Amino acid sequence: MQITAAVTEEQGKEYEIVDLELKEVDNDEVLIRVVSSGVCHTDVTAQHDGLVEYPAVLGHEGSGVVEKIGDAVTEFAEGDHVVMSYAHCGKCEGCLSGHPTSCQRFAELNFGGINHHGQKQHTKDGQEYSLFFGQSSFATYVVSNEQNIVKVPKDVDLTLLGPLACGIITGVGTVTEKLKVEFGADITVLGTGSVGLSAIMAANAVGANRIIAVDLNDERLELAKELGATHTINSSDPEGLGDAIKEITDGAGTDYAVDTTGVSPVIKEGLAGLKIRGELVEIGIGGEISVHLFEDLMLANKTLSSMQEGDAVPKILIPKMVDLYKKGRFPFDKLITKYDFKDINQAFEGMADGKTIKPVLVMDDKA
Repeated sequence: MQITAAVTEEQGKEYEIVDLELKEVDNDEVLIRVVSSGVCHTDVTAQHDGLVEYPAVLGHEGSGVVEKIGDAVTEFAEGDHVVMSYAHCGKCEGCLSGHPTSCQRFAELNFGGINHHGQKQHTKDGQEYSLFFGQSSFATYVVSNEQNIVKVPKDVDLTLLGPLACGIITGVGTVTEKLKVEFGADITVLGTGSVGLSAIMAANAVGANRIIAVDLNDERLELAKELGATHTINSSDPEGLGDAIKEITDGAGTDYAVDTTGVSPVIKEGLAGLKIRGELVEIGIGGEISVHLFEDLMLANKTLSSMQEGDAVPKILIPKMVDLYKKGRFPFDKLITKYDFKDINQAFEGMADGKTIKPVLVMDDKA
């Protein structure tokens, strides 16, 4: 079928909106009319840093309405409202043990340009386009494996829900699934973009005691306080950040830290701000970091770990987030700015200059 999509023809090029051919659904697949798609920093990386093979159709925080199902699909029906999350096989040890972010095919299915059956799904004049995260949601329609789709209630604005699939589930899952932050614990969140602010909301929801937000942007820090942060630190000069964290925590440091910046000096200071046996989880996309193994980690039995997608099972955690949102306890909508699909390049510019925390492209608001 013919669809409209925003394509990345070459590395670093702006998006072009064109007509493509989308393949028909297979037995285990679902055709979804895309209502909206969040814009994520992983899309920026894929657009500029060669994370995928070009040309490609990016986008991986899609929400929409089921229009057609394959013969073997039993979990979904036409008319269902759904969110599309990351791709995983559902069959390997990681998936079967409840850790689908550790799927053995994760890299292949999310960044390899192909679907579960090893196929590319989009073509134009014989040219194939790479698939992204098993969905490529910068488009008017998506064909996705039922493994990657989550049903959501119809009484919630579907244009808001796409970001739950990646950026928001990463922040929340890191707190609730990876770290399992307990009631009364102290936590530092380094970086207050959509991922960091989601981690702050999650820490607040589980009853963390001190929630310290760190960023360069004072407006973001004010929003962090509104969303649950108890303390804020402007880190325009990272030196001494660890000491500032310890001062807030009466000299002990925090039990946990989440870094969303990927910036080496910030990560090192976040480690310095941990208490003995504390853990910092790295979820920001960055490069090399400089850490002294003995002084920064071993001397105080600290842990530096990493995780994709919050170590979360989307079919479990996304409905929980939606339910908390409906109850007013998880106001992630405060992060979102909506853009028309045709304004996709402006949406990326808004995120790059810091004016927009979480851009959402609206393809069709008729849910």
